[in-house]
Amino acid sequence: MATSTTEAPWHSAFPSPRNSKPESKTREELLRMLKNSPISEKRDFVIVDVRRTDYEGGSVKGSINLPAQTLYPTIPTLYQIFKAAGVKELIWYCGSCGGRGPRAAGWFADHIEDVGDVGMKSMILEGGIKGWVKGGSEYTECVEGYIESAWVKNSV
Repeated sequence: MATSTTEAPWHSAFPSPRNSKPESKTREELLRMLKNSPISEKRDFVIVDVRRTDYEGGSVKGSINLPAQTLYPTIPTLYQIFKAAGVKELIWYCGSCGGRGPRAAGWFADHIEDVGDVGMKSMILEGGIKGWVKGGSEYTECVEGYIESAWVKNSV
């Protein structure tokens, strides 16, 4: 007799964020920010890609990869690093910003609130990396390691 096992989702080991719908940035707003603040200059924002196994086809230029599955326990340390660096905005994204991105942004926003920081914001990139790439060449030019075939495959 076959038994059915349902594996718990990765995030079930962590509390749900208090705010499941964090603030967001549109791709147009983020593109303006990137154009007004080249990577060679000090920025007051950080872009975070939370993809892990689906991390293909490139990432928004200047973003760092912090997979959502390992993020939660590191939030206090990351907060201290970002605070010391003068970061005012964190923009999180995953594939489409329907799960991991909002969860990561929510967890980080909870921490910001818990420490009483009113100068830092945690938000998502609307539409995630898929929405970014759909913006056309102006956006794909701002994708580090852009591989067009990965996006054609994922354009469902």
